[in-house]
Amino acid sequence: MKRTRIAAVLAAATLVLAACGGAGDDEGGGGGQAGNPGATTGFDGTTIKLGVLSPLSGPVAVIGQPLTSGNKVWFDALNARGGVAGKYKVELVQEDTQYRPEVAVQQYNKVKGDVVAFTQLLGTPSTLAVLPQLRADKMLAAPASLDALWVREENLLPVGGPYQVQSINAMDHYLTEGGGTKDSRICTMVQDDVYGEAGQAGIDFAAKHYGFTVANTQRFKAGTENYAGQIGALAGAGCQMVFLTATPTDAAKIWGTAAQARFAPRWYGQSPSYTSAFAKSAIAPYLQQYVTIVAEGTEWGDNSVPGMTEMVNRKNQFAPQQEPDYYFAFGYNQARAMTAVLEKAVELGDLSRDGILKASSELGTVSFDGLAGDYEYGPADTRNPPRSSTLFKVDPAKPFGLATLKYNFSSQAAQQYQFTKANL
Repeated sequence: MKRTRIAAVLAAATLVLAACGGAGDDEGGGGGQAGNPGATTGFDGTTIKLGVLSPLSGPVAVIGQPLTSGNKVWFDALNARGGVAGKYKVELVQEDTQYRPEVAVQQYNKVKGDVVAFTQLLGTPSTLAVLPQLRADKMLAAPASLDALWVREENLLPVGGPYQVQSINAMDHYLTEGGGTKDSRICTMVQDDVYGEAGQAGIDFAAKHYGFTVANTQRFKAGTENYAGQIGALAGAGCQMVFLTATPTDAAKIWGTAAQARFAPRWYGQSPSYTSAFAKSAIAPYLQQYVTIVAEGTEWGDNSVPGMTEMVNRKNQFAPQQEPDYYFAFGYNQARAMTAVLEKAVELGDLSRDGILKASSELGTVSFDGLAGDYEYGPADTRNPPRSSTLFKVDPAKPFGLATLKYNFSSQAAQQYQFTKANL
């Protein structure tokens, strides 16, 4: 992967960190008897406070709002059963980042002194921006981002199969079941930042493994208004398949432009490129015919997956107004992983920042009951994320407009992908 943009983001974040005074002000404490941690920053002895940094306004709020709802429903259900370890209630402290890294840093500094950890930090650029402070503050955060960069970071608690795994599995499907061959004109269209580079990295790995060449790559800035140039370039290159890494607002314009231009390759979309509103929009017929979404989990209401039945029941109880949404499921999964860490910290008798990081390093495998692949946690240098993905087709008759095409599969190439510690 290219590192120039990552280095620039981290350099800017380091300047902000210096301006904010460096390391955080954890009050210490937290040490107690096993099963009975003492009070510490973000924990008063009865209530555990967790931070949520998410775009609750702006174009990416279509991801941030349902994802945050998923966080909340998990913890509402947990609190109804007594809370963490059956006795400590959880309170969420939410702040709007607007999907802007500099705002994410500001909001992090606003609330870091009030919480024990962050159960959500949405976006690859925002996670990179906040990462230097997480390290300095000895804080744990769960990124709402699937970049492989997070796997080896001890201050991050990722869930799900990384973006690189998604794009590798998508290529395996295209080449084995989707009508493609290694001689097909395979192309990519990716957001021009670290998120886009993650999707591209998986395609590049798959190209080496399967022996195909990426015929054309089009990059774009988030929030671009006119995509005629990029679509024209892909059409001119004779692209038969295009892998798209985007967020929903841009993806809608990209696919809308392609439909108007009658450019009809086989599209595979990275999981954040889709939102349920697409299934009821003017581009729905185009998506039904030409687009496959690669994500994880299963379609809403699939009672063959135990975790789905339980999640829907909890949503109906605690957030009946929430529409079916697969970003909701991601937030729900994040909260499940954070709960496992908190319960380990309680077991060890320490809910301080050091105690939570220690608990994270001693965590074993966490099951997500089929809503995502099981994640092998433990020390960051030995973590093993899921290598599985689910392929969806657009179906307006389904609750969030997606029907399962192939559930929870893992290609041989994805199994071989290596996660290394990046020099961030």
